[in-house]
Amino acid sequence: MESCDVGGRQQGPIWHRKPGPAARRGVIVNIIHSVKGYHSKTVRFLNVAFDSSGDSLLAGDHQGNIYVFDLNGNRFNLVQRTMQACTALAFNLRRKTEFLVALADYSIKCFDTETQELVSWMRGHDSSVSSISVHGSGRYAITTSTDTAQLWDLDTFQRKRKLNVRQSVGIQKVFFLPLSNTILSCFKDNSVFAWEFDTLRCKYQLPTPVEGSALLYKVFAVTRDGRIFVAGGKSNRLHLWCLESRKLIRIIQMPAKVRAVRHLEFLRDSFDGGSNQVLGVLSQDNIMRFINIETCKLLFDIGSHEEGISTAAISPNGRYIASVMENGSLNLYSVQALTQEGNQPPPPTFKVVENRSRCPSEANKLTMRVTSGRSERPWKSKESKIQSRLLKLQVNTSPENKENELPGGLNKKRLRALLKGFGEYPAKYRMFVWRSLLQLPENYLAFSSLIDKGTHSAFVNIQNEYPIKSQKLLRVLQRTLSALAHWSAIFAETPYIPLLAFPFVKLFQNNQLICFEVVATVVVNLCQHWFEYFPNPPVNVLSMMENVLAHHDKELLQHLIKHNVTAQVYAWPLLETLFSEVLTREEWLKVFDNIFSNHPSYFLMIVVSYIICSRAPLLHCDQKADFEYFFHHRNNLDINVVIKEAYHLMETTPLDIHPQRMLDDFIPLTKGQYPVFNKYPKFIVDYQTQEWERIRQDEIEYLRERQLAHELEAEAQQRKAEDEAWYRKQELLREAEEQRRKMLLEEEEKLAEQRQRLAAVKRELKVKELQFLDASRRRFLKYQQDQRQMELKRLDDDIARKASMREQETAAAIRDVEVQRMELESQRQIFEQHLIKDQEAVTKEMKEEVDACRRKVDLEDHLVQRWMEVDREEKQKAQKVRRGEELASRERELLAEVRRLRQKLASQARSRHSPAPFPATKWTP
Repeated sequence: MESCDVGGRQQGPIWHRKPGPAARRGVIVNIIHSVKGYHSKTVRFLNVAFDSSGDSLLAGDHQGNIYVFDLNGNRFNLVQRTMQACTALAFNLRRKTEFLVALADYSIKCFDTETQELVSWMRGHDSSVSSISVHGSGRYAITTSTDTAQLWDLDTFQRKRKLNVRQSVGIQKVFFLPLSNTILSCFKDNSVFAWEFDTLRCKYQLPTPVEGSALLYKVFAVTRDGRIFVAGGKSNRLHLWCLESRKLIRIIQMPAKVRAVRHLEFLRDSFDGGSNQVLGVLSQDNIMRFINIETCKLLFDIGSHEEGISTAAISPNGRYIASVMENGSLNLYSVQALTQEGNQPPPPTFKVVENRSRCPSEANKLTMRVTSGRSERPWKSKESKIQSRLLKLQVNTSPENKENELPGGLNKKRLRALLKGFGEYPAKYRMFVWRSLLQLPENYLAFSSLIDKGTHSAFVNIQNEYPIKSQKLLRVLQRTLSALAHWSAIFAETPYIPLLAFPFVKLFQNNQLICFEVVATVVVNLCQHWFEYFPNPPVNVLSMMENVLAHHDKELLQHLIKHNVTAQVYAWPLLETLFSEVLTREEWLKVFDNIFSNHPSYFLMIVVSYIICSRAPLLHCDQKADFEYFFHHRNNLDINVVIKEAYHLMETTPLDIHPQRMLDDFIPLTKGQYPVFNKYPKFIVDYQTQEWERIRQDEIEYLRERQLAHELEAEAQQRKAEDEAWYRKQELLREAEEQRRKMLLEEEEKLAEQRQRLAAVKRELKVKELQFLDASRRRFLKYQQDQRQMELKRLDDDIARKASMREQETAAAIRDVEVQRMELESQRQIFEQHLIKDQEAVTKEMKEEVDACRRKVDLEDHLVQRWMEVDREEKQKAQKVRRGEELASRERELLAEVRRLRQKLASQARSRHSPAPFPATKWTP
């Protein structure tokens, strides 16, 4: 596959194409995502998914990079960087360029492969999403986590429904059945329910399997026509259900090597009409076996113990199988090449005769075992394995070089020269070099027989003594120790064997066969003569190291002896832990590069070298506890100096005390079967085994007796509790009877009191009735009184209104009189003014001539006549108003005064004009 990034730029991760089907069976391409830099590393793939056509592949790694592989165009693109590990993928939506990815933060995101943009972000889960199921229409999706399953509408990206369960039950998987509107939900209590998609109404529940065939369901698969449902779990059996009849139709028993099923998926065929017949079964040994569910024949398998499969996906068109390997790479298999190889003539088979007791149960009638027309190959043969060579050595047929030749084309002498020059082997090829140096036989069948014996009784509860955080590492350690114990009984009784094996278990945890053989090789060669003094430490080996220490550093040895520090304190901790407590990982690997490349005596020399190189701090120690602490913890030592000093000890130690004289040369494990390991006092081990068995039987007897005693005690306690309950019940009955009697008396007293209260209430009601009648009468009288007062008030109001009207009329008359008075007053004032003027005129007339007097007299006559008219008007007005009399009298006085004045004027005129007297006239008032 071509190496190109988005837009064709070559940057970031580099993709390596591995050899095709010629190198691996059915493998089209192997993809490794490697990041080059100061620290080169491989980015692991986690999940893969095909699109609906099967020609495009979606893959996500643990750094959050999502890649799309075009299988027809032989190219790939980086379409998204989510920066989080993906837990599930789906690439068969209605919009072909969109895909769903579930991330480690419990969210689900939808991206577009062309625009590389975020389409939607869906949240709602509280735990990691383990699977995404898309409806056949591509519009709906179901996401499943351990505590809930949620149904999403991919048009609006809104959650439609949510399936909640009790925490004690848990959800395994919820998915759509193909070509139908049915949802299948599988729970951790083995219950399976089918739901209507439209109404989400429960259609049916699968019944419980028949007795003796039940297993814990973990993984599931359904044929494309939705008729056959397959379930598997922690067993080598598979249950086939017919969803139409809702019955268990078959139980398929996988080979004995299969102890648990991790993944199930049907291989689709374009000509089977959807009733898929080939089922892929991925087991705990990381091998995926493809079987025919009708004939129960093994057709082919992919993966091996060396290159195990973590998960796999099959294209909808049935042409490709994409598998994520244990090493983090991605393999793409051609189904056509695999089926063609499976149709070849089978090689000779190897079968084991087994004696099985037949059980007439219904479960066994349904059970069918998977068989094969060829030998099952759970691991790849050496012929099909890719050979990698680091160094090309020239062919030399001399005996020395022939002795130094190792498997894989390596030469021990040249490897030592390489090790001497660089101090260690390249980290990339170290495991390959070790396997060549140790000449591991890779006895798959022998190792499988040891593993098939199960966990040894000595290591059943190893987690109590060695609490390891990683469950996978603990299981590998337990299996390795159990295999060692089944190989030789001494290892079940040796207390330090877990300490010795743990560094190699941690290093080879992904390949248990290599781990076991490395530990076995180390025990056979580096641990020579260790078990001769069992169960005590190897005194002979410790004496050899003490002799070497005495020869090269007598002062240090004398200091150790002075403080009662024996070889069991300063040498044995380094031996039994293989330096794993005092060295770092890099230092430990460097040390064992040199140990595996030399004679087994070098292992003892490097222990003495470590002690000699630590002489400065050891000479300052004077407490035994300080020495013990020193050899159980890491110290500041240059490991290169220790290795160099060990080589110096190997060369300068005299032959009479040299460990090489007493230790055998390196002997690899035999091929086919492992060698017999009996270099230990068998009677002691047998005796210990017998003692352990006796103790176990005594413990079982003790537990049985204790259980019996507990049962008797429980029965006694139960009888005692029953007696106490009976007496308590009787006491409660008596107390209840007394209580009811008291209640009866109380009820009678209450009844009498109620009767008295009822009579009192009747009396009170009678009194209240009389009071009510009296109040009614008083209220009626008050009402009549109020009516009369209202009538009186109305009469008073009428009288007051009439009086007010009369007063208003009187005031109006008074105002009229006052107005008239004011008019008269004004007239009087006017008259007075006229009188004053007249007086002035008279005075003027007296000074004037007689003519003037005459005119004045005429004027006076005119005035008198006028006043006479006024007098008549005043008299008329006096009849109307009495008060006008005073004005009239005053007017008369004025007239009299005027008359006197006239008479005076007349007399004066007569005195002046006596010959002409005035004519006789008459004045009338």
